[in-house]
Amino acid sequence: MAYSSDPQTAVRGFIPPQNDDERRLMRRIEELCRIAQEREIPRYTGFLSDREQVLASAACSRAGCTCTRFWGGYPDAERKVLCIEPPDSWQEEPLSVLKFTAFGDVAPTHRDYLGAILGLGLDRACLGDLLQQPDAPGVFYALVLQDKAEFIAAELTGAGHATVKTELCDALPPDLSAGVVRELHEATVPSLRADAVLAAMMHTSRTKAAEYIAAGRVEINHLPLRAAHETAYARDIFTVRGVGRFRLQSIGGKSRKDRQFICYFQY
Repeated sequence: MAYSSDPQTAVRGFIPPQNDDERRLMRRIEELCRIAQEREIPRYTGFLSDREQVLASAACSRAGCTCTRFWGGYPDAERKVLCIEPPDSWQEEPLSVLKFTAFGDVAPTHRDYLGAILGLGLDRACLGDLLQQPDAPGVFYALVLQDKAEFIAAELTGAGHATVKTELCDALPPDLSAGVVRELHEATVPSLRADAVLAAMMHTSRTKAAEYIAAGRVEINHLPLRAAHETAYARDIFTVRGVGRFRLQSIGGKSRKDRQFICYFQY
């Protein structure tokens, strides 16, 4: 499962497709690779999650396709489109930027905007990252598929309990396109067991973290975490339903008390 026995450098290895949806995704990516290379035309997917990007990379490798890149509209994007662009083909811009400006007493949240967009009958793959303007709580930007941008701009007029003005933009503002600066936190854990690492990141007890896991509320890299004793690796993303997401950014050495140093941030 890991590429190295050294916990400071080990990362989680490739996990094969776990269900029919993941197998279908890999087959679809392989077919897109075949079409792009045979016809020498670009092909693009919808927005992919971290887990889907891993599967897509594996599918491209299996198809022998190297003319690929992932792009989410800015360097630190989480959700990204797979761009398959053969040499000398006419490359397209698959993404557009939308700006949402809310009017009302209560500004819509990330969840409100996500619900409003999906409520238009669109699939999650049509939508990339949703970013809040740091100095303006009522303003959000969204990366969307280019062919869905005008529809969303025309139809989305509200989110949460607020009226919303939606408009197309040429690009993200510079302070957002530069990437989100996240605060790194340090902690020590008795081991790299998933429950111990999760407890440290959530500032809770190991027993409580194990209860979240046993209740099926925790995922690692978009896959269910089935046992508290599973090992955590650097760059693992923990998703705790109803709580939030955490990334185990790096694993350090040992303390004098033989505890493991970790570095993480919360999304």
